[in-house]
Amino acid sequence: MGRVPIVRRIGVAVGAAVLLAACSSPPAPPGAAPLPTERAPSSPSASPAPTAEPSPDPPAPLRTTPLVLAVHASQPPLDVPVDVAQRLLAGTVTDWADLGAAAAPLRVVASPVVEEAAPALWVSTNEAAITAAQGDLGVIAVLPAPIVGPTLRVLSVGGVDPFRDPDAYALTTAGVAPDSVVTMSFVGDLMLARGVGRVIEAAGDPAAPLRATADRLAAADVTVGTLESTLSRIGPPTQGGDSFGADPVVREGLTLAGFDVLSLAANHLGDYGAESVVETVRLIREAGIVPAGGGADLAEAEAPAIIERNGTTIGVLAFNAIGETPRAAPGVPGALEVRMGSRTGPLVPADVSAMQDRVRALDQQVDLVVVMPHWGTQYQHEPEGDQRIVGRAMIDAGADLVVGGHPHWVQGVEWHTGSMIAHSLGNYVFDMDFQVKTMEGAILDVTLWDGEVKAATFAPIRMDASFTPREISYPDGASVVDGIWGSSLPPFARP
Repeated sequence: MGRVPIVRRIGVAVGAAVLLAACSSPPAPPGAAPLPTERAPSSPSASPAPTAEPSPDPPAPLRTTPLVLAVHASQPPLDVPVDVAQRLLAGTVTDWADLGAAAAPLRVVASPVVEEAAPALWVSTNEAAITAAQGDLGVIAVLPAPIVGPTLRVLSVGGVDPFRDPDAYALTTAGVAPDSVVTMSFVGDLMLARGVGRVIEAAGDPAAPLRATADRLAAADVTVGTLESTLSRIGPPTQGGDSFGADPVVREGLTLAGFDVLSLAANHLGDYGAESVVETVRLIREAGIVPAGGGADLAEAEAPAIIERNGTTIGVLAFNAIGETPRAAPGVPGALEVRMGSRTGPLVPADVSAMQDRVRALDQQVDLVVVMPHWGTQYQHEPEGDQRIVGRAMIDAGADLVVGGHPHWVQGVEWHTGSMIAHSLGNYVFDMDFQVKTMEGAILDVTLWDGEVKAATFAPIRMDASFTPREISYPDGASVVDGIWGSSLPPFARP
């Protein structure tokens, strides 16, 4: 769906000369005759009527793009009032306290596009401005939106996020806005059985654990998670007391929260046998949710989940690297599997190569490829070496985003050849109340412009005693925030 850029008036009119030049009527060419309002009848003896020169073509419609205020990716969300943003562009804001944050020196590094409008700012090349914000928590980089990506966080201005709603954003410069904007929300492991199931039964509400965040998740164009259980208990439990079989009524909560895609490629999909695997996939599809990574056989398990929003197509592939759930094969129900550390290793190159082939094939069909691995070691923030190897291999094959799970703690983020790997989002709903960190996690919010990842931010969440997650602030979620950025690689690592 096309978006018409809106030019907003701001105190420091960035690109004002461009705007005025584009909107002013051009003068008539010298010697041009006025166009006649009425033509007299012609006669053979009459002199030929003068021919008016053609009117100049009207100016092309003005195209604008947001001029964003970008900070280090680990910085908390911050909304800047429009008048304060105007003063910042004028070069008169020198302390974070002026933006409503804790007092600290603030340095503004601007793109060359603002040089004439705001000569008081330190103007640098676009690349140097980005590097400055990536390496210094005290820097705000003022940049045209098209050159900014998820290695930085952009601040909202006047309550408007420039990537999510570029047409309503106050600060603009000459450029092009996207034709398609799509928002995505990813959550960590969803386990709706065992202790969570008992809470649901006691409350008499199948959606109880998800109600507090349902509206927030459903507001995204696409909502994605990993289901850490079956929805069927046809066969005997295969993992004893750690067998997770949720009542199918929990689908009410999943649909209320707007889940569009669920990865089934986890180590608990097979907890009640092959028939329950098949039944779970059927029940997920029946709820209008597209499954990925699990199925009645290899063909179904390796089939990507493909959805379309606002003219952008998104494909999701998922695999399990933890074992326990049977490996899907021709005629064998189970999960798509990649054997690697820490549970199913050593790393099997043939498995990685086969997964890369699936990514390459999907990359030819969709605008955005997401890979969701179930991998790693429980209860640690640091990703395993095999995670880094396999995650990068997925990106090398064409994945645009890798979002992992299973460790039950959040893990770090890395950047590989222009794409992001989020190693673990921790738990979203789980009955692991024996640790603080297993009762926490993060929502990963992603914004796409024309199929490209432009923003990726983490919102910390914490479960209460009823295993209900709620979003919390960065200060309240310090253990979550520190767990992500403390184990990240540059440019996401906190300076």
